[in-house]
Amino acid sequence: MKRIISVVATLLILALAVTLVHQLWQHYMESAWTRDGRVRADVINIAPDVAGLVVEVPVRDNQAVKAGDVLLRIDSSHYALAVSEAEAEVDAARAELDMRRLNARRRADMDDLVVSRESREDAGHIATGAEARYRRALARRDAARLDLERTEVRAPVDGYVTNLNIYRGDYARTGQASMALVDGRSFYVNGYFEETRLPRIRVGAKVEMRLMSGERLLGHVDSIARGIYDRDNPESRELVADVNPTFNWVRLAQRVPVRIHLDEVPEGLALSAGMTCTVVVDEGQGADAPQG
Repeated sequence: MKRIISVVATLLILALAVTLVHQLWQHYMESAWTRDGRVRADVINIAPDVAGLVVEVPVRDNQAVKAGDVLLRIDSSHYALAVSEAEAEVDAARAELDMRRLNARRRADMDDLVVSRESREDAGHIATGAEARYRRALARRDAARLDLERTEVRAPVDGYVTNLNIYRGDYARTGQASMALVDGRSFYVNGYFEETRLPRIRVGAKVEMRLMSGERLLGHVDSIARGIYDRDNPESRELVADVNPTFNWVRLAQRVPVRIHLDEVPEGLALSAGMTCTVVVDEGQGADAPQG
């Protein structure tokens, strides 16, 4: 009897172990989770719209800034002179326009015995040309004022300065990025799921994310990427398919990005773009409608 009980107990333990291993294997291989999660954010490359000598950089690397804060100042002397010159051109163009209009009105009031019809028409055309030159002078003045305003480079959003690569005394060039600004309100997570797990993921499904440091984030599936790069069949220089003549018998499941919106972030947690995390999707939640 003891031997029978021992055998039965052994078989039960073995069956339980097999069942447990099978469930763990199913969870590991088929459940909607991945260790390949990355924290992302919108990174804005800050570049001046005008060129010139940098006279002040009132921010430091990794500093938090608000939208509208000055990030750097460029010497405005040349641009202030350009505004003065443009305003003088506006005054000159305005004076010429007034004179041409007055002459046109005078000729229009005279009869054909004093001034020919052709002379009156020419005076009107000259006044029209003076008006066009006046509008061009106004446009140049507005452009000069805009350049002067843009000597102060301001933060477009709330965020964090990073990779600061410009200092007082440097020469800033138009369109050349001098620092990056991480949008503080744009953090999200990209979970890179194997294509075999995608059928279990629905837009709107709740998601739990665990950072490597142990913090727990909550969110929901925002969207699923609709395309990834095909390394086996890139385009040739002639823009036709470059088909690989070989075929690998062992085919690995491709990883597709799934964008996750963050709903709850622990207070005081400093998120940084590039952090890694484990992503677990609640398979019982979400909409069955096609992802937009």
